[in-house]
Amino acid sequence: MAKALLGYVGGSDPRLLAEMRRLQQRVQDLESELVRIQSENDALNAAAAQHDGDSLLGSIEIDVPQAEPALT
Repeated sequence: MAKALLGYVGGSDPRLLAEMRRLQQRVQDLESELVRIQSENDALNAAAAQHDGDSLLGSIEIDVPQAEPALT
């Protein structure tokens, strides 16, 4: 079935393998960026909690009726 999905019978296409490696590296880069941004967000939230209402973040409330899925 994999051969049918690739559209031909034969060995692995070097271009396909290179693209797969490129995409895997991109996913790894995005995952590390996500971890960095989450830790930065946690630090900002901790700093905002320390100020306890002294900053703008303490006075802003956002009403979100229902969370929406990111991907469906």
